[in-house]
Amino acid sequence: MRDLNATSAALLGLLHTGPMTGGQLVAAADERFGSFFGVTRSQVYRELPVLTEAGLLRLGKRGARSSQQYVLTAAGKRAFKSWLNSTSGSDNLRSPLILRLVHAGQLTAKQRVNLISSARTVYLGYLDEARADARAATSPYTKAVADFTVAHRRAVLKLLDAIPTD
Repeated sequence: MRDLNATSAALLGLLHTGPMTGGQLVAAADERFGSFFGVTRSQVYRELPVLTEAGLLRLGKRGARSSQQYVLTAAGKRAFKSWLNSTSGSDNLRSPLILRLVHAGQLTAKQRVNLISSARTVYLGYLDEARADARAATSPYTKAVADFTVAHRRAVLKLLDAIPTD
């Protein structure tokens, strides 16, 4: 495996704390990355066999209901470290909300009002969560990312205010 994609790198990074099942990785990713890097269950379960086949992970203990632990190998640690030290590449924002806003002109005025109103409510909640995360951050790296997340949530709210509803 020459180049890790961001999802693979995220999984390798999470596995530095110890073996985890796919379900545990999904939960850990949501807890650790939820505000800025979404990882879906299907992405996790698609990447795990690829990483195992590449020798970056090995199978660990089998758990309840046939759950399978994955363990980071020495090669996986090296691949992750290499990914961390590589150039960042492009950052792609995949936001269903922004995609909807791009096409909001195809909605009726009432539908746009509903879209903006519901998105505003959701993002105000996200902003409150992001502010709490920023206050709770203990490392300078986590704090910087948390502050960025606050700024991002504010930017989305500013974007929502710029969309005409009439």
